[in-house]
Amino acid sequence: LHARRMDSTSAQDVALQLREVLSRHGRIDILVNNAGGSLHTPFPYLQESDDDWQRVMDLNVMGAVWASKAVLPAMSQNGYGRIVNFGSKAGRYGSLIAGANYAAAKGAIAAMTRQMAQEFGPMGINVNCICPGVVMTERTAGLWAERRSEQEREQVLATIPVRRYCEVDDVAAAVAFLASEDSRFITGISLDLNGGQAMA
Repeated sequence: LHARRMDSTSAQDVALQLREVLSRHGRIDILVNNAGGSLHTPFPYLQESDDDWQRVMDLNVMGAVWASKAVLPAMSQNGYGRIVNFGSKAGRYGSLIAGANYAAAKGAIAAMTRQMAQEFGPMGINVNCICPGVVMTERTAGLWAERRSEQEREQVLATIPVRRYCEVDDVAAAVAFLASEDSRFITGISLDLNGGQAMA
C-alpha cells in the first residue's frame, strides 16, 4: 500500500503528488475525484461572499480538473482509464443545507463528466459521476443539525422512500462498480444515490 497526502485546492500540489505516483507505479488506472464540501460557507445566497464561491469552486471543481489533467495523458497512452467524479444531489436538485455555491460546483462536475466522457471515450477512458444525497458522516450530521430543526430533519427523512440517509458504504459500493469492468459500457452518467428522494 502506498499513500500520499495532497492539497486538492492547490494545482501545484495535485500535479506534484500525482506525478510522483505515476513515477513510482508507472500508471494510474483509476481516479476518484472525491474531495469536496461546502466548507461551512453560508446557506443564504446573498450571504455568500466572492471568497466563499472561490474556495468552494477550487475544492469541488478545480481539484477534479487538476487531478484529471494530471492522469489523463498516461491513461490515454495506456488506452485505459476509469474516472469517477463526485457530484451531489445538490447539483441536480438543490440542497437543504448547502448553498448555491456548492450546488453550482456540483452541477459543474456533472456537466464536466459528460464532456470528458465524450472526449476520452475513444481512448478507452470511462468517466462517470455519482450524486449522493445527504451522507450522514460526523461532519454532515453537525451541519444538518445546525441548519435544520429536528422536526425538519424528520420531515426530510420521510421523503426518502427507503427511509434512511445514504451511508459511506453505499457510496463506496457505487464507486467500486463504476471503477470496475462491470461498468465498461457505462460512461457520462450522473448516478443518483439518494434512496429515491429525487428521481429523474
